[in-house]
Amino acid sequence: MSLQVEHMLAFNKLYTEYSRRFIRFARSYVQTDEEAEDIVNDSFMYYWENRATIDNSNLAAYLLTMVKHRCLNHLKRQVLEEQIKSDFYFLEEWELQLKITSLEVCNPNMLMSHEIQALVQRALAALPVQTREVLLRSRYHSQSNKEIAAALGISVKAVEYHITKALRVLRVVLKDYFPFWLLMCSYWLDEMSCWH
Repeated sequence: MSLQVEHMLAFNKLYTEYSRRFIRFARSYVQTDEEAEDIVNDSFMYYWENRATIDNSNLAAYLLTMVKHRCLNHLKRQVLEEQIKSDFYFLEEWELQLKITSLEVCNPNMLMSHEIQALVQRALAALPVQTREVLLRSRYHSQSNKEIAAALGISVKAVEYHITKALRVLRVVLKDYFPFWLLMCSYWLDEMSCWH
């Protein structure tokens, strides 16, 4: 029997003996059976691909440690995603309230001010290129996050991140003018086309 076949048999035995237990362990921390299975299978796959450099003295403990770390990374990623979602929803609610306030204090003469137009253009120019592109597609062209993601080849979560980032920057930069900026979008659409 070749050494390769021996390694395969030993690996299959190890997988058969421990995979279900490790999946139950992972499942107690992650949300679905599929996530738990993926974590365990990825751990076994990592072991198989790197077996030549791994100490074989206590493989079960080594594999369980990998499963533990992958579960931890999965949970930390979930916390980050929830934080981004929470920030995004907070900003949407804040933006809605801002629109209401803007309409209540709207002064059409102020909207057409060249000073404010220049301030908005400078603020947009200061944004990173992709963040500006996402914001313009979202706010000026009313594209959905999914449409923007497809057009730019990024994830929907990345689109949400860029919108959140842009609105935070603009809120700080434009301060007192920001409520008016939300209303000016339709007036300045042609002028902003130079950013594309």
